[in-house]
Amino acid sequence: MRCRPAVLVAVATTVLLLAGCAGGPSVGSETDSSAVASSASPRAGSGTVSGDLTVFAAASLAASFGELAAEFRTEHPKVTVKPIVFDGSSTLATQLIEGASADVFASADQANMTKVLDAGELDGAARSFATNTLEIAVQPGNPDGIRTLSDLAAPRRLVVLCAPQVPCGAASKSLLALNKVKLTPVSEEQNVTAVLTKVAAGEADAGLVYKTDIAASDGRVDAVPAANADQAVNRYEIGQPSSTTNQKAGAAFIEFVTSASGQAILHKYGFGRP
Repeated sequence: MRCRPAVLVAVATTVLLLAGCAGGPSVGSETDSSAVASSASPRAGSGTVSGDLTVFAAASLAASFGELAAEFRTEHPKVTVKPIVFDGSSTLATQLIEGASADVFASADQANMTKVLDAGELDGAARSFATNTLEIAVQPGNPDGIRTLSDLAAPRRLVVLCAPQVPCGAASKSLLALNKVKLTPVSEEQNVTAVLTKVAAGEADAGLVYKTDIAASDGRVDAVPAANADQAVNRYEIGQPSSTTNQKAGAAFIEFVTSASGQAILHKYGFGRP
């Protein structure tokens, strides 16, 4: 009889220990389930982004940004991406400085983004997101037999370039200088699309455009490699103008463009890594 209390204490202790062990896995199971549910959920914040999104982008981004916008809408179905405004980066920068409103500005160079920043029209810092190089655009089949940049300086050769203040124009000037080629273009255009269009229409024998534009031209022009093109690289930057009316949507779009998914799309269109 004197041993009975000790037995009761031992039994009680055993019960408490078993109860504690039984409770442990239950708590752990709930935590694991929550973690699995979290990892399977949509991208954080995707459901909170809504409203209209206005994007200003360099003309050379037309094809790639069309696909980027479509993919962005699948992740953010509550956002309405308005028709993207494509033009020369210098033209878009001027519009922003003069009061135009946009949620995103994608420039084909750093210089025009810096203009917007210096004017106090950029909300925060810009981010590099792509690179591009030039090629010689010629008419299909290259009827004039253009092989090098020096061929562009031949007598009576009709060559069209981007204007110097446009990113493709600044890059063209650098590329021609690197190859010690001097020429007088028959016209200087405000965006790279206009240069390609003139060559495709037979209004010019050749022009300097980005390799991505030739790739997206559906055979309207052919490409001739340009020597030292890798030394005249354009670096694209993206940022949010101070005039934004939808800060969340703009930030989400910039995040998407610079994400692995966005970079894969840009790479598909021929753009280099930032």
